Amino acid sequence: MFDVRFEPEALSCHALLDSGGGEKLERFGDWVLRRPDPQALWRRRASAADWDAADLVFERESDRGGRWVPGSGRRSKGAGPPPESWTVALHDARLLIRPTPFKHVGLFPEQAPHWRFLRERADELRGRATDPDGAPRLLNLFGYTGAASVLAALAGYRVTHVDASKTAVAWARENAALSGLSERAIRFLVEDAPVFVRREVRRGSRYAAILVDPPHYGRGPKGENWQFEEAIAPLLEACADLLEERAVFVLSTYAIGTSPLALHHLVLDALGEASVQSSELALREAEVGPGRPRSLPAGFSTRWTRGLEERA
Repeated sequence: MFDVRFEPEALSCHALLDSGGGEKLERFGDWVLRRPDPQALWRRRASAADWDAADLVFERESDRGGRWVPGSGRRSKGAGPPPESWTVALHDARLLIRPTPFKHVGLFPEQAPHWRFLRERADELRGRATDPDGAPRLLNLFGYTGAASVLAALAGYRVTHVDASKTAVAWARENAALSGLSERAIRFLVEDAPVFVRREVRRGSRYAAILVDPPHYGRGPKGENWQFEEAIAPLLEACADLLEERAVFVLSTYAIGTSPLALHHLVLDALGEASVQSSELALREAEVGPGRPRSLPAGFSTRWTRGLEERA
C-alpha cells in the first residue's frame, strides 16, 4: 500500500464516496457532486445507480471549463436542484461551497492535514512573532477562497491573505464573515504574490508561517505573468527573508509536472536546512465494495519546520 505521509483527515463536511473512470463522486455537506479527475485511472467500486444519483454533474465543454447540471439524484427528485451555493461546517469555520465553471467548488479537503498541522503548531509559535499582541503571523500566498486563512485565524494566527483574483478574495471575505471573524482577523489583499513578497522583504516584515499554493500558470492583477517553473524558486528565496527563526513553511502543488522529491530539494535550497517532509496529498475513499479504501492523488506538498520540537 502506498505510504501517504500527509495522512488524509476525515471531515464531517466532505466525503469521497467513490472514484474511477476519470471521475470522482463526492459529498459536500448535504449534496453529492460528480466531476472529472484525471488521476482516477482505476475502475469504480460503487454501482452505476450510486453514480447516477449525484445531485450535480460537471459537464466539460472545452479544455477551459464547463458547466454543472442537475443530476438525477434522490435529493434533486424530491427537492428540486441544489442551490447555486451552500454552507458547510468545518471545525469552527463556516465555508461557502459554490460550484464553478472550472469544476472547483471553493474547498480543497486534501489540504486538511496542513490545516491540522497549523492548529497544532499555533501555541508553539505564539509569542515568537513580531505582532504586538504575540499572535503568530501567517502569510497565505495564492490563498484563493481562504479556507486555510479562516481556519488559521480561528486557531489564533494573525493572517495576511494574498490572491490575484478579486473574485477569490471576495469569496474568502464571505467565508471569514460566515465564520464570525472580525474584519481585523484577516488582512485581505488583491495582489501579485511575488510583488507583495518583495515589498514585504523591503519593509523588514516577518512571519511565523507561510503557505504557498500556486497554480501552474496565472496572471497578477496588473497582468504580471506567473509560470511555476520560472517563478517558484525566486519566490521561495524571497520568502526565506520573511521567516522568523522559529517558523513553518508549506508548499503545495497540483497539476504541475514535478514530484515530491523535486519540491523537497527546491524548498531546502531556497529556505535552508531544517526538518522537511515531502509527499503526496490525497483523499481517502469511503469503504465501498471489496478491498481496502483507496487514496485518490490530489497533488504534492512539502513542509519545512525550523526551530520547533520534532514530531512524528
